[in-house]
Amino acid sequence: MGIIAWVLIGLLAGAIAKALMPGKDPGGCLVTMLIGIIGGLLGGWLGKVIFGVESINGFFHLSTWIAAIIGSVIVLVIYRVTIGRNQRH
Repeated sequence: MGIIAWVLIGLLAGAIAKALMPGKDPGGCLVTMLIGIIGGLLGGWLGKVIFGVESINGFFHLSTWIAAIIGSVIVLVIYRVTIGRNQRH
């Protein structure tokens, strides 16, 4: 149940991360959703490891959403750096 919650949060967090970091990205909506899901899972994992927050108990807490958005921004930055480097060659 915790992973499903992070996937749902990740979908929204990906859209928020994209809004926070506008720019052209290859892919589109599907890539943004995948980045959000991966970022949400990353944020959930980091929140659990660093702060000891359980994802199932904190679905509606602000810290859970912030962690998911930060995770999505991290994944988006990594994606842009990786894809940008590949497109220049």
